[in-house]
Amino acid sequence: MKYVDEFRDPVLAKSLIEQINILVEQIDFATERPIQLMEFCGGHTHTIFRYGIEQLLPKCIELVHGPGCPVCVLPMGRVDDCVSLAERPEVIFTTFGDAMRVPGSKKSLLQAKADGADVRMVYSPLDALQLAHKHKDREVIFFALGFETTMPSTALTVLQAEADGLENFSLFCNHITTVPTIKAILDSPGMQLDGFVAPGHVSMVVGEQPFHFVSEKYKKPIVITGFEPLDILQSIWLLIKQIAEKRCIVENQYARVVQPDGNFPGLDAISRVFELREYFEWRGLGSIDYSGVRMKDDYARFDAERKFPVPNVRIADPKSCQCGEVLKGVIKPWQCKVFGSQCTPETPMGALMVSSEGACAAYYNFGNLPELMALKAEREKEEALS
Repeated sequence: MKYVDEFRDPVLAKSLIEQINILVEQIDFATERPIQLMEFCGGHTHTIFRYGIEQLLPKCIELVHGPGCPVCVLPMGRVDDCVSLAERPEVIFTTFGDAMRVPGSKKSLLQAKADGADVRMVYSPLDALQLAHKHKDREVIFFALGFETTMPSTALTVLQAEADGLENFSLFCNHITTVPTIKAILDSPGMQLDGFVAPGHVSMVVGEQPFHFVSEKYKKPIVITGFEPLDILQSIWLLIKQIAEKRCIVENQYARVVQPDGNFPGLDAISRVFELREYFEWRGLGSIDYSGVRMKDDYARFDAERKFPVPNVRIADPKSCQCGEVLKGVIKPWQCKVFGSQCTPETPMGALMVSSEGACAAYYNFGNLPELMALKAEREKEEALS
């Protein structure tokens, strides 16, 4: 298939791996500690595991899985707010499918639906808008979440609702921003990262400029990356090349999609509808300043948080669930105490096992599960003896 098969060419993959191995030998510290590269986006994490990329790389390269899954970083309290809104009798609550099974403190949206709430899965905010046209006697709420990738479609839907004169459509806004999150990770004590595989879909909207602070202030190389196996391998090669040559710049591997200045119509829609929140709560990362958006006052009539009371209570994750440590790259998913036992895709305790972009789901579905569980048992045995 054109534009797919050529990005999965095994001959080119082998050539890139050979070049990465040559470059690694030029990096002095690679013999003392791992070269740690963080892929921010959950889509990249799944490509890495689906195609076994990590196993092909030199052992001195360690891929750290970042918090680039918007469903995964949603705190439990916000899920409870969703359930509270969904259980109102006058509400049709609409959401993307991967958010339906994320656990709240008492139930998920899927469980709320089983209990009688009118929760419906949609594929886009425009689907929710169509429901609002069909059900003028009900309030249709769209669960708006995601990074800058999905903000334009949500903003354009609000503008369409305004043009249509709808009064029964609103958003429960949980859109989040990328740059403050990367900064929070880089500022975390003890984090030793040598480079970033930057999110391709976010960059498609925002362009290259927002990522320059990584190379200029923090002196880390960063490469905007596509989602096919050769995209990932080429970006790792570019990062290793920068490290070997002691350079730190932003490179755009995904130039076939990402323009330097981003998507003007999308950015314009975002700026018209949304403004930054002073702070937003993230699962595992805590409160991060200016890392989320809310609706501007001009569009308050489309804001579910202003139309209806929500609990807005901060709730800690279960102590046994280590989603936070996984999101920050402190531990691998298999090192979590409940991975593969109490927490599986069928019985998830944390969001990372639910979402199609979650790191735990990637390890469970595409990793060598028996080997991972053996490593986990060995680690637990060593901890018990110590």
